[in-house]
Amino acid sequence: MNFNLTKEQELIKNTVREFAETKIEPMAFQLDEKSIFPEKIIKEMGELNIMGIPYPKEYGGAGMDILTYAIAVEELSRVDAGVGVALSAHVSLGSWPIMEFGTEDQKKKYLTPLASGNKIGAFGLTEENAGSDASNTETTAVLNGDHYILNGAKIFITNGGYAEIYVIFAVTTPGIGTKGISAFIVEKDSEGFTFGTHYNKMGIRSSATAELLFRDVKVPAENLLGKEGQGFKIAMMTLEGGRIGIAAQALGIAQGAYEKALNYSKERVQFGKPICEQQVIAFKLADMATKIRAARFMVYSAAELKQEHKSYGTESAMAKLYASDVCLEVVNDAVQIYGGYGYIKGFAVERMYRDAKICTIYEGTNEIHKLIISHSILHNSKKAPAVSAINSATNVAEIKPVTKVLTENRKGIIIKEGSTEEKIATLINHLKIENIKSQGNSIIHPGGNISDADKVCSIGRGLVAKEDLPIIEALAGVMGAEVGCSRPIAEENEWMPLDRYVGISGQKFKGSLYLAIGISGQVQHVRGIRDAKIIVAINSDERAPIFSHADYGIVGDLYEIVPRLTEILKKY
Repeated sequence: MNFNLTKEQELIKNTVREFAETKIEPMAFQLDEKSIFPEKIIKEMGELNIMGIPYPKEYGGAGMDILTYAIAVEELSRVDAGVGVALSAHVSLGSWPIMEFGTEDQKKKYLTPLASGNKIGAFGLTEENAGSDASNTETTAVLNGDHYILNGAKIFITNGGYAEIYVIFAVTTPGIGTKGISAFIVEKDSEGFTFGTHYNKMGIRSSATAELLFRDVKVPAENLLGKEGQGFKIAMMTLEGGRIGIAAQALGIAQGAYEKALNYSKERVQFGKPICEQQVIAFKLADMATKIRAARFMVYSAAELKQEHKSYGTESAMAKLYASDVCLEVVNDAVQIYGGYGYIKGFAVERMYRDAKICTIYEGTNEIHKLIISHSILHNSKKAPAVSAINSATNVAEIKPVTKVLTENRKGIIIKEGSTEEKIATLINHLKIENIKSQGNSIIHPGGNISDADKVCSIGRGLVAKEDLPIIEALAGVMGAEVGCSRPIAEENEWMPLDRYVGISGQKFKGSLYLAIGISGQVQHVRGIRDAKIIVAINSDERAPIFSHADYGIVGDLYEIVPRLTEILKKY
């Protein structure tokens, strides 16, 4: 290519840049600070035909090319990387597999509203034990008449909760690894399809990232994408193109940070002249501009190769690897040029610094992309090895990681049958066998440190209102336990102090008994209780992830079980 944009490409570039500067930039700080998904902005992008740039007009798209799409992601990310990745995930991951592998009916029904911007798309492959290695996929789809029954969970899903159409990967034939994985189109309003807590991320906070939960979701057989067993191939081909979008995002962040630093260096005067005239700053700016130019050529070249239907797997891996590395280097220099101001919230480079890191992680870590590139070089092949998921790894057996359950050697005894009293009696008998005293010497809540406690009663989103906390406190008092909670209860709802939050970034519990009440069991929470001697869960949903990490569990309504458990323990 000659790297000169066509008039149409220049028009889109200028249109998206103006939109980003006038519509997004004034509220970028608020979107980041409050982690707000900009639904109105996304809708306006659809009205401007941005959401379907590379798709045919017959399916509601703009009928343009991959390079134009990459430019749009770049320009959005130059102002707000969260909005940029929302577009990238929608176009490259949520829409492309339907365009490439969908039937004509599937394209008309699903691609048309996606490409026209009337609906948002998302892509669900990554799981707790299947990030780098998709062969560990545990979500299942069982054919039952004219429907598949979908069960499982996906994590780290961009546009999760806001997308209306999802491409989901599940095992249809167990025991044969990646050859048993199939792809499905799943609608948001499907019964049994719910969402976990919106992740509280370091960066790209205007992008929605959530857990997807599937509990006996009925997916029409006609929503199978491609054929049974083609899911892994579909996922890998989709991610191969998705790298171009992430590379464009990284390029945009770098460009935005460079421009901010350049302008600031012209305004900031030290030692009697603008700091841009100090050689150390001038050379830093020169390096930044050079790296960005080189990254842009790599991104645009990969986009052109894809548009021309040529092999582009290695080139897209190179573009993603280089652009994301350059992005980190450029934003780091931009913050340095700003000095102390670069470390203060409200200055765009501080946000860009946080946004940049994710580009080296999702759509395949940079370490994995080096593996892809080296594989291509050593095997003299343009075809890249299969790579999976958001923080993808390779399917090469020699480096296949060993999966590790977060809370190992748990008994997994779930009590579902019988009355509330019978369930509680069964649980207490189990605890007696474990030599765990299920009651304390005082009905007064101790109020000490969770990390030093022998027992903790923790509450999660299953609690409807703050006014209901006394029922948990009463149980804790009878048990001689501390009261803890999941992150949303303390941080989002502010129902309890932050020092009550148990999780990977909160308190760690290592005592004898942890009672998780109404807690779903997301990874962040479970990592805070992995060293507990006994974990007991109470949840109304028998498929809640917490049960897979518990020794004992009662399936039932906490509003029935907890008060009754409290009364029974008082008698001991």
